[in-house]
Amino acid sequence: MINIKTILATSFIVVVLSGCSQVGPKISQSEALLSTELRATGDLGVVIERATSQVQIVNHTNNKMLSEIDGLGDLSHASIVYSRDQRYGYIFGRDGGLSKIDLLKDQLTKRVMQSGNSIGGAISQDGKLIAVSNYTPGGVKVFNSDTLELIATIDSTVLQHKPKNDDGSPVRSKVVGLVDAPGQKFVFSLFDSHEIWIADFSKAEMQLTKFTDVGLFPYDALISPDGRYYIAGLFGEDGLALLDLWHVEHGVKRILPHYGKGNKKLPVYKMPHLEGWAMAGNYAFLPAVGQHKVLVVDTTTWQQVTEIEVHSQPIFVMAQPDNRQIWVNFAFPDNNTLQVFNTETFKLVNTLTPGPAVLHMEFTPRGENVWVSVRDSNEVHIYDTASQTLIKKLPVKSPSGIFFTNRAHQIGL
Repeated sequence: MINIKTILATSFIVVVLSGCSQVGPKISQSEALLSTELRATGDLGVVIERATSQVQIVNHTNNKMLSEIDGLGDLSHASIVYSRDQRYGYIFGRDGGLSKIDLLKDQLTKRVMQSGNSIGGAISQDGKLIAVSNYTPGGVKVFNSDTLELIATIDSTVLQHKPKNDDGSPVRSKVVGLVDAPGQKFVFSLFDSHEIWIADFSKAEMQLTKFTDVGLFPYDALISPDGRYYIAGLFGEDGLALLDLWHVEHGVKRILPHYGKGNKKLPVYKMPHLEGWAMAGNYAFLPAVGQHKVLVVDTTTWQQVTEIEVHSQPIFVMAQPDNRQIWVNFAFPDNNTLQVFNTETFKLVNTLTPGPAVLHMEFTPRGENVWVSVRDSNEVHIYDTASQTLIKKLPVKSPSGIFFTNRAHQIGL
């Protein structure tokens, strides 16, 4: 009689067999099959290696690297979204490549070159569509998430209108600030024609809603965590453009008229990423363009209530999942520093100096740790958020964006 003892563990199943030697080869094959490690996806993530066309798959429970996937093209401004089961990642490369990777098999599943220059993308509410925003040749392309088959092309060529030359000439616009929104929608901004569009895929035929003259040159955008507010930054003037997706009939309105680049001759070393805004409670925390400040805005009125003096020009302002603290990084040449502030008192909690070129931060889903990419040290640093103490350093080649799989279940990420 064969004595079978089964050992169950959280990450793998091992079957130990002993007994009759006459089934030797079959037992060996069974052992090989059943002892295969099974990997869960809930505590995985991807770190972009921006200079090597590679990404690292990591585990944030054990704070370790699992594998490396290469052949992903230009990752200098790469971002990623996840399938709803958290198994697949979709990477948007600056060279126009859309790559689908398998986090369980540690491999590139498929890669398509969908444009000459892309700037990010989003996954639909039902997880079936991947949309990519393009600089060259402009427009948005939408793909089947399973096969990466092209589903739709949204041309961004429009007739020029005010506030620029109103001569009726066609303009092919770069598309920026593409996000997913509830109701199987994508929202994005047209940089060159000063517009915001909504693409609705909830019905058999896609429907486009267009808002014109939203402000000069929207350069980036975000959507609030509840999916209600779409906010675009304006490169050509001060202020921001806000669209309430619950009440699109009200159109786009301007908020914070003193915020932004505008015509001010500021020494702006790097424009902040609007995806790096923090929203905590009734406040939004904005990196002030070209200034050593974080602006605090009441999201019930969209009026500024105060400002926080910070180390240098802020780039990302990110809130912990519990919203008790915000973490701020900075533009060159002061990009070796992180600062942590309390969201109730707005007081400084700590100043850290991880090393040269702190580019990105990502909190673990419940916020006990934060991972920080330190590009020029070729390291990722892991901090305890309660004490701001360094837990571990991981060697990663030129790391930039860090993206954990819990993003699969968050709007706009």
